[in-house]
Amino acid sequence: MLSNKGEESSDPNEDQNVSLSKEQYEQIMSLQQDFQAGNEGESASSINPINGVVNFAFPQDLAVENSGLVCKLNKSLYGLKHASRQRYAKLNKALCSRGYAYSIYDYSLFYKKIETSFGYVAVYVDDIVVTRTDTMEIEELKAFLNSSFKIKDLGRLHYFLGLEVLNKDDGVIISQRKFALDLLKDYQCMDYSSLTYPLDPTVKLKAKEGEALKEPIYYRNLVGKLNFLTNTRLDIAYNMQHLSQFMDDLGEAHLRAVFHLLRYLKGDPTLGLFISHDTDCTIKANCDSDWAACPDFRKSVNGYLVLLGTSPISWKSKK
Repeated sequence: MLSNKGEESSDPNEDQNVSLSKEQYEQIMSLQQDFQAGNEGESASSINPINGVVNFAFPQDLAVENSGLVCKLNKSLYGLKHASRQRYAKLNKALCSRGYAYSIYDYSLFYKKIETSFGYVAVYVDDIVVTRTDTMEIEELKAFLNSSFKIKDLGRLHYFLGLEVLNKDDGVIISQRKFALDLLKDYQCMDYSSLTYPLDPTVKLKAKEGEALKEPIYYRNLVGKLNFLTNTRLDIAYNMQHLSQFMDDLGEAHLRAVFHLLRYLKGDPTLGLFISHDTDCTIKANCDSDWAACPDFRKSVNGYLVLLGTSPISWKSKK
């Protein structure tokens, strides 16, 4: 299979990769009850027409008499900077022909309303989640997409972008159980005793504290993986904000704090979010600040939580 080497595009406006935001994903989880997953499969980037003239050199193993010749692309090639934009343009045209429209706030979210029936199509690169109150419409849409893109139907949504989905009568539970367990195994924490609080309240971490770590990349990798868990673990959002401050000036005390957090996660690695199917669509937002509590720079740490009805859809902690 031919693929592009990944050189920079000459036109930055052609670089576009459609990615669904966490907030939109959790919002449609709250509003809908039946979810179907799919993947665009073989047509993800290889059958879409390309705009303009794009040339590339012949593969090294292909013998060509005239070394001055180049290949001209008629369709998008896997790895090409234009590919994601062309794929989205074709998907957008197909969905709009079915009466869907994209959200002006998130181009990766499409919606359609027919009388009292609502439907959503969420797109993340070449992964698609379809949900609608009308089950027949879901089947018709999947058949239409398959005729246009040859999608791989994955059935009822159980796993999406590292998030595990457990369907209940009154809602869904979203967790990262497997990711958390794999993390504990990779860092050999399965035999550790669990803790009931994520950070030691008696320890005040500062920059350049204690003996410097010989391999700071170890700390950075671990913090990066833990930060991914905040997609479903609100309880560690503040702690990850705190530990992420010490990526450069870190010592043994900071590493001990990270392993303290791992022992907290070991207490219940299955903990996740419950997204209710409650009909209440009231948006509530809460925020707070600790007012210049940072010992190094006297900056404030802000935090907010947004609820759709009783379901959390957005949260963040930031200095």
